Amino acid sequence: MKNIKNYSLEELKQELISLGEKPYRASQIWEWLYKEKVKNIDDMSNLSLDLREKLKQNYTMCNFNILKKQESSDGTIKYLFDVLDGNAIETVLMEYYHGKTICVSSQIGCKMGCKFCASTGIAFVRNLSAGEIVEQILAVEQDIGQDISNIVFMGIGEPFDNYENVMKAIKILNDPKGLNIGARHISVSTSGIVPKIYDFANEPFQCTLSISLHATNNEKRSKMMPVNDAYPIEELLKACKYYIQKTNKRISFEYALAKDNNDNMQDAKELVKLLKGMLCHVNLIPINKIQNGSFVKSSNENIIKFRDYLNDNGIVATIRRELGSDIDAACGQLRRKNL
Repeated sequence: MKNIKNYSLEELKQELISLGEKPYRASQIWEWLYKEKVKNIDDMSNLSLDLREKLKQNYTMCNFNILKKQESSDGTIKYLFDVLDGNAIETVLMEYYHGKTICVSSQIGCKMGCKFCASTGIAFVRNLSAGEIVEQILAVEQDIGQDISNIVFMGIGEPFDNYENVMKAIKILNDPKGLNIGARHISVSTSGIVPKIYDFANEPFQCTLSISLHATNNEKRSKMMPVNDAYPIEELLKACKYYIQKTNKRISFEYALAKDNNDNMQDAKELVKLLKGMLCHVNLIPINKIQNGSFVKSSNENIIKFRDYLNDNGIVATIRRELGSDIDAACGQLRRKNL
């Protein structure tokens, strides 16, 4: 059966017409899905019994089951969700001063092979559909009884390797009749799939683009991120400059600091040289140790020194607050454990 959450509002109207129903019924269904957040078609009480039966015969609600839920000492919650086909994904809920942020997965497994990311250890299975991406937010909201205010596409998988489904999910999340989450509260991270950066620059959404950079030269970056062999730093930064020119939006560059690898002052100087004059922000990430990983977190003293050098030289830089590391829910640690 088809996942009813895979459809934009306009697409759902067409589905209803194909069932011999009036298209306005789609708006009623969306109200139940995204405002009332019901889990059963039978709860859509202003729909006729006949229509509810048609819906049950043709569509699934795609309600994820929580296989495991872990809570960190800092309040971060990590969910292991059953995606209803024998596979599972991890989704993380974080608390910030500006509200609740959810880190969603876009794929089951990942093809990118980044050496500092635990998801590298997961064989790629398939892309998540738009509805399965949206369901992560709904499932968490239903569990905690509160609305999510911010979404980051930084979980398992490369969002730009599942571009069409991620864009459709954003459209559903952003729709005023859907979850109505402002595009400026949605951040999409990519390891650097250059053609999709150009595509993303031409999308109507005002989402934030985050680029996983992590090194200042091709030799070092390719050792950390194999995607650099296909799209080297020069091509990546050219695409980023196009994005800034096209959107007039600031890019966030993610830079995970690994001891004796990319965290010395020479790296800081090269990073300033690379990004000078760009509308950007550098998000410094204390790298998280992963199973069988060779990278070790830089010292706190060194991280602060690196940040201060960037700021003193005209590159706005902040250190990402570490959340959920005690339950393997921090940046780079997701790998759908306990299956």
